[in-house]
Amino acid sequence: MTAQPNPCSVDELRALFLFEKLAPGQLAWLCREGRVELAGPGQVYAEGDPASCFYVLLEGTVVLSRRVGADDVEVTRTSEPGVYAGAFQAYLGDRVPQVYNSSLRATVPSRFFVLAADAFAGMMREWFPMAVHMLEGLFFGNQTTQRAIGQRERLLALGSLSAGLTHELNNPAAAALRATSALRERVAGMRHKLGTIAAGPYERAALETLIGLQEGAADQVSKAPSLSPIEASDREDEVADWIDAHDITGGWELAPAFVQAGLDTQWLNQVAAVVDEAALEGALRWLNYTVETELLMNEIEDSTARISALVGAARQYSQLDRSPYQVVDVHELLDSTLQMLAGKIGSGVTVVKDYDRTLPKVPAYPGELNQVWSNLIDNAVSAMNGTGTLTVRTALDRDQLLVEFGDTGPGVSPEIRERIFEPFFTTKPVGEGTGLGLDISWRIVVNKHHGDLQVESAPGDTRFRVRLPLTAPESDSQQEQL
Repeated sequence: MTAQPNPCSVDELRALFLFEKLAPGQLAWLCREGRVELAGPGQVYAEGDPASCFYVLLEGTVVLSRRVGADDVEVTRTSEPGVYAGAFQAYLGDRVPQVYNSSLRATVPSRFFVLAADAFAGMMREWFPMAVHMLEGLFFGNQTTQRAIGQRERLLALGSLSAGLTHELNNPAAAALRATSALRERVAGMRHKLGTIAAGPYERAALETLIGLQEGAADQVSKAPSLSPIEASDREDEVADWIDAHDITGGWELAPAFVQAGLDTQWLNQVAAVVDEAALEGALRWLNYTVETELLMNEIEDSTARISALVGAARQYSQLDRSPYQVVDVHELLDSTLQMLAGKIGSGVTVVKDYDRTLPKVPAYPGELNQVWSNLIDNAVSAMNGTGTLTVRTALDRDQLLVEFGDTGPGVSPEIRERIFEPFFTTKPVGEGTGLGLDISWRIVVNKHHGDLQVESAPGDTRFRVRLPLTAPESDSQQEQL
């Protein structure tokens, strides 16, 4: 910033809301101790630098921004004379870090009244009326900042969940597509083999028996036992050897489907008993097509069921089709959140659900509670660095419903335990956390649901406990009725 000094006018300062209640002597003191500077377009000061000056806008346009991760997020853009920024916490002395907690940029040539931090601190200790103005401005300005960056936190979370959901949906959709393509080939092969069998030397009784075996094979698919890779390999070898022993080439191609369907050499012996040896190969390949068709249809059913479950979880999580305030089963909310975050949780984290299913439903804002669950689960997974156990427990705690999230991470040190619910406080690396997740969660649980959010932590055992009232406060009930 290139700054040029300009004369300070008592009358101009008196016209600002910030100084309108000051006495003539106080205004004269400000002009004597401060200065007026003209700043060209560009940065006035940067977040994190030593807070050396207090700035009041006289003329121009400024942008106030906060650093969130690796980005600078615009909080306020204004041209209103009298707005202030900079070292407004100087009067607190060394009780707080005396650095700029935001960045200030002028978008056009702008004039500022500038007061040194130490002079501002002395003035604040002596002039109570201005302290009132300052405290009010600080309070409402902080609220605006939290709303602006809190909204960005929600959008980032939504983007992360959308990416995870897209990935989760892509897998079963791709599997269903592959299975459908393979099914078309198998059905075509089955039609060809059926024509071959119809033209073959089969007696009516043999055909009826063969069709019965086909129905039995199709039914057996749904009852097939789950085999370990070694067990499946051993049975495939037995079936392949049986097929090769009956002079049928390519037994290794037919064996996997028969074994996956739970069909063994004893079943093959039943087929051989009713089919002439010359027609055995055609019959087995036809039956193999039947088995493969059933297996592929099962795969398509499983994939589409998975897609349906994910869409249902997304609907439950977002609460798009439900009223904002309702009586809910917290277990449904927890399950939908865990399903939505499955990709982020990863295979290295074991999820343990310790639910008390006898708990009553509670009045709540389910969409916002899902945001709380997401924040707490995300923090737990991050703390464990992708490896450990996440325990989600529900219980009745006197007259409140308890939801507890436990992780086996390194724990929260006593030095920072009292600060973790402060806005913008984070222990995550730059670019990975905004420091608003726990602050937003606390406000949702405490302010909006009249509940409680606490943490207990030791190495290997950290627990965030959310307590919710079992009944709605009268004010909330009346508001919903209106």
